[in-house]
Amino acid sequence: MTKKLFFVLALMLLASCVLCAQTPGNAAAAEPFDIRPLAAGIAMAIASGLCGLGQGKAISSAVEGMGRNPGAAGVIQLAMLIGVAFIESLALFTFLIVVLFVK
Repeated sequence: MTKKLFFVLALMLLASCVLCAQTPGNAAAAEPFDIRPLAAGIAMAIASGLCGLGQGKAISSAVEGMGRNPGAAGVIQLAMLIGVAFIESLALFTFLIVVLFVK
C-alpha cells in the first residue's frame, strides 16, 4: 500500500514538471499549467478525510469510555468536545490556506 502511494505521488510530481515545461527556441511558449487549484483540492481532500477519521476515532473512544464509566461522562464529554474542536481546526486552516493562495 505504501509503495503504491509513493509511486502515485512520484508520478504526480513528474507530471507537474512536464506540464510546466516551456517550448525550446523561438517557438511561442504555451501558457503554463497552473497546478495550484489541483494541489488545493488534493490538500483539502486529505485534510477532510483525516479529520473525519480522527473525529470518528475520538467520538468512538469517548462513547466507549462513557459506557464503561458513566460517572465520568461529563469529564469525558468535555475532553472529547475540545479534542474534536482541535481536529476540526485542521480542516478550517486548510480551507483558509486554499482560499488565500488559490485565485
